[in-house]
Amino acid sequence: MTRIIAGAAGSLRLKAPDRVSRPTSDRVREAIFSRLESLMDMEGAAVLDLFAGTGALGLEAASRGARSVWLVDNHAGAARVVKSNIQSVAKALTHTPTLQASTTSVASFLSGGAPGDISAAFLDPPYDYSSATLDDHLVALRRWLADDAIVIVERSSKGAPPQFPNGYEELTPKTYGDTTVYWARFLKGSQPPL
Repeated sequence: MTRIIAGAAGSLRLKAPDRVSRPTSDRVREAIFSRLESLMDMEGAAVLDLFAGTGALGLEAASRGARSVWLVDNHAGAARVVKSNIQSVAKALTHTPTLQASTTSVASFLSGGAPGDISAAFLDPPYDYSSATLDDHLVALRRWLADDAIVIVERSSKGAPPQFPNGYEELTPKTYGDTTVYWARFLKGSQPPL
């Protein structure tokens, strides 16, 4: 069972779609947020959760004070669960963030209007997801990001690491069993014009 780990909605259990997603384990999510909060302030952050599944990563950010969270997943079962989990978490929060679910593909979402103020982005695609397509998403994501935004990519430890394009400063990855979490900081202005 997936749950919110900390913050205003801490310990709240989340629904998960049947056989559709591979939720980030509580242990890995706890490690991700421990490191993330050492790199940035979650209070008032704008967050993207791409390949949201249950929405656990984005909703964890909301529980810890994020002001807005976009949860993107185009699988119908996952989308229903994300919307239900948004309602549950929103009731438990002491602040009123903007929590939005999008049922479009990640590629379509990223090609849309980009606010340019995202402070943290999670990309947790299925382990068999094309590495080349994921790398394309990292290129498209740049126009969404604020200066010094943190980008976190979860992949199988047996697979190829993501190729962060110009504009990203790679940080040290960390492996947790069969999952490797890759980190980068976005350096606005250091990439070629889009």
